[in-house]
Amino acid sequence: MKLKDRVHGFIYGFELDKTQATIILVGFYLFFSLGGNIGATKITYFGNLVMDAGFLYALTFTWRDLIHKQLGRKAAITTIWLAAIINLFAALYFQLVVILPAQPEWSAAGGQAAWNFLFGIINTSGGIWWQSLFSLQLRIVLGSIITALLAESADTYVYHIWTKGVGMTRPQWTRVFISNAVSIPIDSILFPIFAFAGIIGIDAMLQMFVTNMIVKSIVTLLVFWTIYFVPEKPIYREEIPVF
Repeated sequence: MKLKDRVHGFIYGFELDKTQATIILVGFYLFFSLGGNIGATKITYFGNLVMDAGFLYALTFTWRDLIHKQLGRKAAITTIWLAAIINLFAALYFQLVVILPAQPEWSAAGGQAAWNFLFGIINTSGGIWWQSLFSLQLRIVLGSIITALLAESADTYVYHIWTKGVGMTRPQWTRVFISNAVSIPIDSILFPIFAFAGIIGIDAMLQMFVTNMIVKSIVTLLVFWTIYFVPEKPIYREEIPVF
């Protein structure tokens, strides 16, 4: 028995209903999105490769394909919008946390300063005027929302067109590569501009463009095969209406 068939049998063994399958698929997407945006508040580097630490977000592109495959186009689009709303509410909540009174010992240990830097209003002297209106984390979230809606919507559209047209009879991995080939460049270029313009220099910004493209492409290469582990037919059993 092939590994794919073993995995399918394992998944079917849970006897999930549609509600359970939806919660699992959407829940992981929301984690990848929110976790990636929080991780993106740190800028890191590997040699000459500069990037934010939100590389977990790269998993959303392929995971969106899994949602599309199992739950359909409308579910994929709804999940994208839901992630955007949750990220926005989280960012606003963090703004509230910043202004709450800090316990003196915790503050003296650097806790309040750390929260102010990540989630408080950015201190700009001679910087971009609108930068002073947002915290770093709020800028990242707003940038992520805008780029996600553009990139993930493009991913959804390309995936749908490919699977309903010329790619209908092609191997399943092609739908992942084709859709990600459109969405990854959009996300890699737009997100650093919205999130870090005025905070890092042009050279670092260009390095971030390149690094994001490389890292997200590598992530795609590492996880594209997961499309085969989600069967074409539903992994859930239809729920019996209760009257």
